[in-house]
Amino acid sequence: MADYLTVSTATETREQAVALAQSAVRARLAAGAQIVGPVTSTFWHAGEFGTSEEYQLLLKTSGRRYPQLEAHLIEHHPWDNPELCATEIVRGSRVYLEWIDRSTAD
Repeated sequence: MADYLTVSTATETREQAVALAQSAVRARLAAGAQIVGPVTSTFWHAGEFGTSEEYQLLLKTSGRRYPQLEAHLIEHHPWDNPELCATEIVRGSRVYLEWIDRSTAD
């Protein structure tokens, strides 16, 4: 697994996104989070085509903390099958990556 990741998910409301961000960062599973939205999503779900407004949540974490972050998001997410995608941070400033390490320390 990569050393550093951006993990994305989405929620129906801003309040849900804020709650997930706060709980993950307080638990030191993510160093920080940004909430973007509303964004428009188009998708297939339960065999039906849909479009809705959602709030995108982007969390920065270390590769070693990803399994715990994934479990936390699945447990606390309001949806039964939430989007969870991890993207490797290929490059970043040394100071920023060290901050992720310090912030996600056990």
